[in-house]
Amino acid sequence: MATPQESVQGSSTCNFFTKFSSLSSLAKLLLPTPRRLKLDPSNKLFLLYTPGKQVKSAIKIKNTSKFHVAFKFQTTAPKSCFMRPPGAILSPGESLIATVFKFVEPPENNEKPQKPAPKFKIMSLKVKGPMDYIPELFDEQIDKVTVEQILQVVFLDPERPSSALAKLNRQLAEADAAMEARRKPPEDAGPRIMGEGLVIDEWKERRERYLAKQEQQGTLYSEC
Repeated sequence: MATPQESVQGSSTCNFFTKFSSLSSLAKLLLPTPRRLKLDPSNKLFLLYTPGKQVKSAIKIKNTSKFHVAFKFQTTAPKSCFMRPPGAILSPGESLIATVFKFVEPPENNEKPQKPAPKFKIMSLKVKGPMDYIPELFDEQIDKVTVEQILQVVFLDPERPSSALAKLNRQLAEADAAMEARRKPPEDAGPRIMGEGLVIDEWKERRERYLAKQEQQGTLYSEC
């Protein structure tokens, strides 16, 4: 039977671990969620203010984690905005430049727009490995989804030079170049580049020689 002193010590130990567990849970809630993606720009989405026209922006997204990550865009203005790609899966260290398109509504009576600028939310989800991206991944594992960043739209004057405008033009050029590269058909890495039908012709010749040899051997056996 435990002595009163041992009972007190056991109770203290139990209380200590209970408090420790509670503090750990509280610390997890208070500590920021580790980020899986690095965004550039980090918290803004720059667009040219050209009323009545469709404009576009660009944002670089890099997977800084050690596992594959799926990301997904959402916007408060789905009728006037769309993203390309709207989501994808990035391997560790991989990056891409996403392009955002928006139609800028002309203001009434040439006044400044009264509506609040749209916002964009980028979410991430850890996945097991390389796979095809489907938006349903986020619905199936909604409890494991992390909100990486909410981007506030900032309109730029196309007639006023600025560092933000120069960076936007540079990223748009990179996004267009990447899109053009994806459209090009992949080059064959096999011997076909040496001549059309080279592999097939060589295979046919080998097969014909093999069949001729087999036929000759069959004839010799029948004569014996």
